[in-house]
Amino acid sequence: MSKKFLVVGNPIEHSLSPKLHNYWIKKNNIKASYEKKLLEKEELKKIILEIREEKIHGINVTVPFKKKIIPFLDVLTDEANKSQSVNTIYKIKDKIIGDNTDIEGFKIALETTRQIINNKTALIIGAGGVVPSIIIALKKLQIKKIFITNRTEAKAVEMKKFFPELEIVEWRKMIDFDIIINATSIGLNEKDEIKIDYEKISRNKFFYDVIYNPEETNFLKKAKNFGGQVENGKTMFIHQAQKAFFIWHGILPEIDTETLNFLRL
Repeated sequence: MSKKFLVVGNPIEHSLSPKLHNYWIKKNNIKASYEKKLLEKEELKKIILEIREEKIHGINVTVPFKKKIIPFLDVLTDEANKSQSVNTIYKIKDKIIGDNTDIEGFKIALETTRQIINNKTALIIGAGGVVPSIIIALKKLQIKKIFITNRTEAKAVEMKKFFPELEIVEWRKMIDFDIIINATSIGLNEKDEIKIDYEKISRNKFFYDVIYNPEETNFLKKAKNFGGQVENGKTMFIHQAQKAFFIWHGILPEIDTETLNFLRL
């Protein structure tokens, strides 16, 4: 019997998850398929029911449902519980499990950049579902201080309830930092722009964008033009996917040059 897997979100067109998972599925001779599905919030309950009934065998969750899907699950893993963010779902016996592979994905991504995180300061733009994973990973890498800014300040205030050590920065107010992370979906559309003074702040700072498609958002493009070091979210994406694949299939797929070339847009 062929098993069915999905990535769900809204928007979802940009997701390369089907491309990567189907590549690994074929390479490892697994009877399965992986598709993307555009969902509305009202459909979350129904999609979990389909996992319960084993019509679907696992799902990845992306923007904006990483937190919103939690009420429909039976059990959260430690990482998912700590972050209150779920990106990988599966069934064990009669329980629907919510897991988080974003934390490890982001941690590995930063480690591979060889950036020194220990004792540095980071500014996170955004307060959505992936942000708790980023905060936890930064703390594991012994960051000194994390600032957060969000267009709707109430969401940043809500995040601070879970992570009291966060310092909230007023939207568009610039501070000194070593690392700046775009954790919003601003950039999925090629015309999207995060309005900050790149010329004033970019030189020798590290700019990270969780978006991986397009490969270079305006955020990264402008930072690079003014001397910033930049990295997109592709490494994080690949490593979170590798962990999800292992959870579902019990096989740790290889991340080699062939895989990276295959994912080139």
